[in-house]
Amino acid sequence: MPRKIAFINYKGGVGKTSLIVNTAAALAQRGQRVLLLDFDTQSNASIWLLKLERWNKINANGVGAIYSIFDPGTARVKDLILKDVVEGKEGEKLLPGLDLVPTTFNLVDLEGEYKADPKRPSYAIFQEQLAEVEANYDFILFDCPPNILRASQNGIFCANEIYVPSNPDALSLIGFTLLVEKLMRFQQSSASFRTTAMGPAAQVYGIVFNSIKTNVDIEVPKMRMQLRLNQFKAQKRGCAPSAKIFNTQIRDAMVVRRAVTLGLPVSLVGTEGTETDSVANDYRQLASEMIEHAPNF
Repeated sequence: MPRKIAFINYKGGVGKTSLIVNTAAALAQRGQRVLLLDFDTQSNASIWLLKLERWNKINANGVGAIYSIFDPGTARVKDLILKDVVEGKEGEKLLPGLDLVPTTFNLVDLEGEYKADPKRPSYAIFQEQLAEVEANYDFILFDCPPNILRASQNGIFCANEIYVPSNPDALSLIGFTLLVEKLMRFQQSSASFRTTAMGPAAQVYGIVFNSIKTNVDIEVPKMRMQLRLNQFKAQKRGCAPSAKIFNTQIRDAMVVRRAVTLGLPVSLVGTEGTETDSVANDYRQLASEMIEHAPNF
């Protein structure tokens, strides 16, 4: 059974997309088979990994995007997977092992225009289709927007773990608090659709401090986040007993913005600083810590 992890915080602007894209790449470079599913209506992860030219072709008619499994409902997840998605200028595969199910702007229609069957919500449809391909992967990662509306619900319902990207500020702490509150409500409302084969419902297993600027002291924000995490764990609210703040912290670096422009993960662009002192190495260390922090279920 693969590790299924949703990346989400109720606060936007925490660098979630850069975190999930580069962590997915780091896992693939370690020989892990990784599937990234983009449920963020902004489509940033899809645009990054596909580059605009390839993404525009999908966005033009919606064919090949994840919303097509709901409307018109003729596609299946297995048909949408773009194998070894990272390509060079000549179409050569640059990062074997990292696959993508892309999204486009039409995913926003899932929140309004899509008429869901109450007996078969979108997340139940998605879970059934994802089960057809799960055995092909070691890690399945869900890029979720900063809410638990329908798009996010697909990833959270299928995930067993939640990782919370965070910045060292009060708003990230508020976002984490709201996330846990909304998560508990969704788990209650969706419980009747779960099956034993899915494993346990998603809980927070990790908090990752991301986009840390040089010379910024994060000890106080980290302490406050740890206190809130301990509180939720003690109350058994949405956080696993082994949930932790990851030791690895991701620094802020210009190379991340350059990587977006080039349509490549940071590790394929080059590093700033030495090989052992760079943001690319931060992602590698995070990937290692993720593998070691496997839950017991």
